[in-house]
Amino acid sequence: MSVAFTFPGQGSQAVGMGKALADEFAVARAVYEEVNDALGEKLSDIMWNGPADVLTLTRNAQPALMAASIAALRVLEEKGLVLAKKVAYVAGHSLGEYSALAASGALSLGDTARLLRIRGDAMQKAVPVGEGAMAAVLGLTMDEVKAITAEAADGEVCQVANDNATGQVVISGARDAIERAAALAKEKGAKRALLLPVSAPFHCALMAPAAEAMAEALAGITIHKPAVPVVANVLASSVSEPEAIRKHLVDQVTGMVRWSESVAWLAGNGVDCLFEIGTGKVLSGLAKRIVKGIETFNVGEPADIDLALGKLA
Repeated sequence: MSVAFTFPGQGSQAVGMGKALADEFAVARAVYEEVNDALGEKLSDIMWNGPADVLTLTRNAQPALMAASIAALRVLEEKGLVLAKKVAYVAGHSLGEYSALAASGALSLGDTARLLRIRGDAMQKAVPVGEGAMAAVLGLTMDEVKAITAEAADGEVCQVANDNATGQVVISGARDAIERAAALAKEKGAKRALLLPVSAPFHCALMAPAAEAMAEALAGITIHKPAVPVVANVLASSVSEPEAIRKHLVDQVTGMVRWSESVAWLAGNGVDCLFEIGTGKVLSGLAKRIVKGIETFNVGEPADIDLALGKLA
């Protein structure tokens, strides 16, 4: 068995996330305390008590999802998991790439929390509310969606943001262009083409100001060589050199999340079992659509810990 750990992105957050692990394990509580200290506020209170609309704010959801993932990982490690001995690769969807880097030791926990707060704020500020949009297009190929975005753009930004799985592509850009593209996708046979309830058009050229902010923030951060190779979203392959990691994190802000290719790359490099570490089961569901027969496990609740350790033994 060859294992990769994957870390979820925005959309997996839910009020109460991580609380059961924190209640049961001191090492999980310590993660939340360190993240709270790094941010100078009780993010854990928002995570566990809500309200949901405040947790869903990009500036909160990003560090919150990372904290829940690292808390679950720390429990596994306290119970004997040595990441570099049992896990061949780590990968994360969008902000989850930061979780993967923290898991592998490339970034410190405090730096990761602060970077994600900066990232969330910068992404929100990059485009005035209402001027951008994202839409999920289901049932068309990547080439078909790319042709639709090119036709619908009409001089505005309209591009593929996430290649999530076969037949599930997310587009991002100027609101009018995305609305045109969604309508065109339906005309061309998409099963669904629906606008997403997001606050900004992520992973497209409109995020250029956020990419500049992240370049500045990352310039002052120490990045270590990861204990386990990290699959970069923009490459859909692994990277281990700190300066390459720094560059790809900047490119990721405006670049496409090549998740379908990333999971296929993992499978092509021998991985046959994915553990989704943290909140939700979104990535496990996508993986099964990308690679037939791949095993998936989720680690986010106390009951998951011993099951995961048994599988990893």
